[in-house]
Amino acid sequence: MFLGMATLPAGSRIYAIGDVHGRLDCLERLFTDIQSDIQARPVSSSKTVMLGDYVDRGPDSRGVLDFLIAQSDNPDVICLRGNHDDRLLEFVEAPDEFSEGFLRYGGWETLASYGVTASLFRRNVANLSRSMAKRMPGSHKKFLSRLPLFYEEGDYFFCHAGVRPGVALHNQEKHDLMWIRGEFLGFEGSFGKVVVHGHTPGIQVEVVPNRINLDTMAFETGRLSCAILEGDSYNFMQTGL
Repeated sequence: MFLGMATLPAGSRIYAIGDVHGRLDCLERLFTDIQSDIQARPVSSSKTVMLGDYVDRGPDSRGVLDFLIAQSDNPDVICLRGNHDDRLLEFVEAPDEFSEGFLRYGGWETLASYGVTASLFRRNVANLSRSMAKRMPGSHKKFLSRLPLFYEEGDYFFCHAGVRPGVALHNQEKHDLMWIRGEFLGFEGSFGKVVVHGHTPGIQVEVVPNRINLDTMAFETGRLSCAILEGDSYNFMQTGL
């Protein structure tokens, strides 16, 4: 399936949002814009699909999780798991094994959003993890642990990073769904459905026949991107423009 032929069921609209990375300001603005769009163009069924990476790098990871948890009672808001979200949970539960990846790629900013003074713990990762575990609300741990890896509707497949070519969509491995890049990004054939993903940063939304990449480096650019999918058409909205 390629983008020009992909469709959603009649009366259905999906808003897919790329990597947030601690930018609560952008996320709140985009949710407001989505509600305005729904009011201006009513539709029978609308869903908002978050593509993961809610934490790290940006200034308010904790606020982003609070915001998304507040949406948990709404079945039309679907939050998927990103590799940064997974690493945060792993860091709290097994710091010795996962500290390097978490801290190197934006974890210090996440700790700061929870009030953990990173400078006091740089030489003791175990203490840093314990402090984080105490400050992180149980609702945050529960939310992160329950995030699904993918969502699909119509001719679209939503995940954080991408899929491995040649493997059926329902047989994809957890690691690939959250981490894959090269083999996925370079593949020009059909994945069976159009894959809507984030994970690989760029300045603008990337649209190619078999996938849409919505990671526009919101933590740095202030540009949080959303694909609007309906029928056989697609469009975009962004913050920071």
